[in-house]
Amino acid sequence: MEPPSASLFPAFTGTAATSAGSAAGLDWLSNRSFRTEDALQLHQRMVGIAADSPQGSPQASTYSDRDASGTLSPRLVVSGEEHPAAKKKKKKKKHHRHKKEKKKSRERDHSSGNSDPELLWEKGKQPSTVRNDVCADLPAGEFMWLDDIQSLSGQSFCIDRKADPANWMYKSLYRGDLARYKRKGDVCIGLNPKKQQILWEGPKQQKKKRAKRREDRYYSTSSLQQLRIDAVAVRCEDASQGNTPAVAPAFIPVPDWEESESRSSGPVSWVNPLGIYDASTSLWLQGKGRPEQEDKGRVPTDSGEEVNAAMLAKVERFNRLLREDSSNVQTWMEFVHFQDELMQGPNPFTAATGESEKRKRSRRMVLEKKLAILERGIESNPSRVELKVARLQLCQEAWEPSSLVNEWKKVVFLHPNDTALWQRYLLFCQSQFSTYSTSKVNGTYSKCLSTLAAALDGTLVSHPTLPGTEEAMLAIFLQQCHFLRQAGHSEKAIALFQALIDFTFFKPDSVAGLTTKAQVEFFEPFWDSGEPRFGEAGARGWKAWMRQQEKGGWIILNEEGEDEEEDEDGEEIKDKSRPKWQLWMQVEGARDAKHWLPWRAKKVKGQAEEDCEDPDRQVLFDDIGDSMFRICSPGLKFQLLSCFLRFLGVPAGSELPPSCLNLALDEPALLASGSEGAMLADGSGPSAGGVAAVGLLDAGPRLGTGHCRAGEEFIRFVFQQALPHLSGEEQSELALSWLLYEKSKVVQNLRLGSKRVKPQGKRSKRLAKRLLKEPANRNSLALWREFAHLEWLLGNVDESRRVFHTAVSSDAAQGLSSSSLCRLCLLYASLELEVVGHAACPRALHVLTRLAQGDGRPFAGDVPAVDVLKARRSYEQAARSLPADPNHLASLAGCYALFLYLTAGLQAADTLYQQAADWLDVLPLPAESAPAASSHVSASRRLATMHVALLWFHARAGPRPRRPLVDALQAALRRFPGSPRLWRLFVRLASTAPHSGSTARRFFHSLTRANRGDILPWLFAIHAEEQRKQRIDSVLRAGAGMEHSMVPETGLDNRIAALFEHAVGSEAGAHCVLLWRMFLRFTAARGDVGRTRGVFYRALQHCPWAKVLYLDAVRLLPERLQEITDLMTEKEIRLRLPLEELDILVED
Repeated sequence: MEPPSASLFPAFTGTAATSAGSAAGLDWLSNRSFRTEDALQLHQRMVGIAADSPQGSPQASTYSDRDASGTLSPRLVVSGEEHPAAKKKKKKKKHHRHKKEKKKSRERDHSSGNSDPELLWEKGKQPSTVRNDVCADLPAGEFMWLDDIQSLSGQSFCIDRKADPANWMYKSLYRGDLARYKRKGDVCIGLNPKKQQILWEGPKQQKKKRAKRREDRYYSTSSLQQLRIDAVAVRCEDASQGNTPAVAPAFIPVPDWEESESRSSGPVSWVNPLGIYDASTSLWLQGKGRPEQEDKGRVPTDSGEEVNAAMLAKVERFNRLLREDSSNVQTWMEFVHFQDELMQGPNPFTAATGESEKRKRSRRMVLEKKLAILERGIESNPSRVELKVARLQLCQEAWEPSSLVNEWKKVVFLHPNDTALWQRYLLFCQSQFSTYSTSKVNGTYSKCLSTLAAALDGTLVSHPTLPGTEEAMLAIFLQQCHFLRQAGHSEKAIALFQALIDFTFFKPDSVAGLTTKAQVEFFEPFWDSGEPRFGEAGARGWKAWMRQQEKGGWIILNEEGEDEEEDEDGEEIKDKSRPKWQLWMQVEGARDAKHWLPWRAKKVKGQAEEDCEDPDRQVLFDDIGDSMFRICSPGLKFQLLSCFLRFLGVPAGSELPPSCLNLALDEPALLASGSEGAMLADGSGPSAGGVAAVGLLDAGPRLGTGHCRAGEEFIRFVFQQALPHLSGEEQSELALSWLLYEKSKVVQNLRLGSKRVKPQGKRSKRLAKRLLKEPANRNSLALWREFAHLEWLLGNVDESRRVFHTAVSSDAAQGLSSSSLCRLCLLYASLELEVVGHAACPRALHVLTRLAQGDGRPFAGDVPAVDVLKARRSYEQAARSLPADPNHLASLAGCYALFLYLTAGLQAADTLYQQAADWLDVLPLPAESAPAASSHVSASRRLATMHVALLWFHARAGPRPRRPLVDALQAALRRFPGSPRLWRLFVRLASTAPHSGSTARRFFHSLTRANRGDILPWLFAIHAEEQRKQRIDSVLRAGAGMEHSMVPETGLDNRIAALFEHAVGSEAGAHCVLLWRMFLRFTAARGDVGRTRGVFYRALQHCPWAKVLYLDAVRLLPERLQEITDLMTEKEIRLRLPLEELDILVED
């Protein structure tokens, strides 16, 4: 018999039975034990109880239990009656409190698994009453608005029996349907906290682990600030007197140990019968404490508080000083630099990322503070230019270029007579890439010189002439010429020199009393007349031209023989199969070497100005007229001529002023180590100065020496036309420069191994003999010295000795009192010593002995001991007299030191050089004499170079300690950090010692910090590291099977890159063309094309006028030839070969 069918879903049993009555095969879905009446009655009871429960009381809930018959019977339980299970749980909690968390978790698991709600127990039982549904009139499963309900009750609701399919799919409610809230605390309002509790389910909140603070390292910000705190002076008090001595000793004295102290440490008493306890222990045994003594010394505080206190003290000091004396510009500038010290952080290469970001954010704040301080200083000192210039330099990072240019113009307008301000303004205009243009910058130079010329004449009534204006104007003029040379406009630079030399040396007497502006108006017709200018063939000068114009003009003669100089090199492109960028570099360099002279129309050949193929080769008067000014000082006139010769590549005596030297440095030959070590005792020979000569642009490998034929003729005409207008020492010095130029070409040919050595040697000897035949030069020992040295270089040693002997015999009677004779004998003895290679050199000793005795006898063998003693006495007497001329004193000290080296040893010579340096320091100088001061510095530098050269020779002669040489070199470089010769010797010394790298780095670092305005320490520090890298690379790339003792040093690339970044970030190196060229080549050698391009554009931001930078970029980035040439055209850099012309030449 089948059991009665019952529905699987009891709530819908009736509906299922009526609708599916015909389905006889679905009886297994029905539940016969379920009755619909019982379910409805249970539902009505629950609704009634919920309606009768008072508001705010705990809500009653029911639970269903199954009786023995299997039917469900409802049961209402009140909260006051405890369930037996609850009592058991309470006892278990009381006896087993350590299992509390386990039971709670078990209860949570049980409650989450059961579908019934949580049971709430109440105290009293209430009879259950059945209540009708208050909302029975609402349709089931539908919603209505409250306003539409007629009989509205207090609790209106609707039961929605429509299932949500999303719950079946996702097994939870959609997160968008849940109201977001943030629970504060674990308390629920309305519950009895003693008997009721809510267990919140959710992920446990894990406490954040605080990172342990690491201790500050030595390079951190706090450690560096603590190091900057002023140290507390430590003094030892006198125990006997109880006071501090007036003079603190050099060390803290330690009292002597006495045996009695070890036996008795305190007084004998009943507490300390043996006397072995000290005072504090005795007091402790008596139950007493030590008397409190207030420490009046330093109170230990936190390191941060010490730093803040020190900084606040400095700030207060600056405020007090500026309040008391607001006109002290130096204090204002120190206060501005102090802001960097306040924000100074760790090294950028060792700092953490967070600290670096913090420093970047605070940089703007520091800049604003500096500007505020400077503005306050300008308000107190409106006439001080230093504060205004410092403010404008700081504003370069914050202001727009146009606003910055306008502010500079305002400052220059207010102070038109300040030469230092003009130099700063010119550097600003020259280095602004966004506003740079060669014609604009050249116009600014001309305006500067014309304004200062008006101030020098007195026509600028509003502002007086400041002292040193004439020297500063010459320095600005030289800076303008080198600017044009570096921009490729060498014709304009040569024309400027020609015009100013004609304007200075060949000025007519009739216009000498006029103002500069009036003289320039008279000079213009001469310039436009087409007459030969200074340095050209047939030039007679402005003065002769005006005199002849008054008489009726020149008689033009038809001169022939000048056609041979045209097209001397023939075809420009010989190999058309080469890449395009190489062809462009070749033709561009060749034209730079040939066409650096201004183009002149030759009237003899019927040429006119329209016949010039390149209009940029012509120089009009408008290009040079505003740069003319008067030079009245004879020393400045000769300096102008010497600087022009140096501009042409002649080793003249005058050097560039320091203000424009850093800008003009662009020749890598400055770093090349030549034969400085061979110049044993005389450090005055020609040396590479780092400034490229005009026409010798570094656009490719050079096959010859000197200039082209037209350039050599131009230099020869310059010497021939300048010598008659000089007299005395200036004429001899100019003739010496000419001979030195010829000798330098011989040295270059010898170094290159060229076949032109003999022809060049013949020309040089012919010139030397012609100069010595001049009446004014017959007794010039300087010319005789260079002529003899030239013969020695050519290998004619016997002929050179005869020349030396002839020169010594002609003036031997003067002996040690002649400065020129001392220098000649010093060179002669040093050459003889170089040939032998060690101190046993009888010929050198003979030369120095005959010099001291005033005897010119030839060498006949070993020098007698009596003559050596007499010569030493003569040297001592001459050294005591201390000649007034510093050059004479340096030459005398060199001869005496070399004599001591040959007779007494190196230590005696070393001691004498140190004494001679002290003699030069105490030598009196004429008051307010710039040439005398320059001569004194030159003599001191030459003496230091001779000292180092002698030590170098001694160290090279055998295995001897190098410490004296290193000490002498470092002392000389600390005193003369701008000497390239000394730096080259130091780099060579560092390269020969494999373990001196760290010592050299420390020395370079100290000098770069001490000489921030000099770029040479940076250049040679980088060069030394690059040489070290080359040596290591050569070891690493050596063939297999070879073992080397040198361990490769890692990190050299990064160290060199860091040195470059520091150097270009300094004020002296930011605008140094040579430094940027080295940086560009180093980056390209690493193989990073993107970084090379970035360095190139960074270089243009600081040096947009340098043509060599564009040429280096074409050589290193050949694929960007079109882009670079377009940029050169935009910035008006001299482009002699456009790419369109190159295409035509290649096609032809």
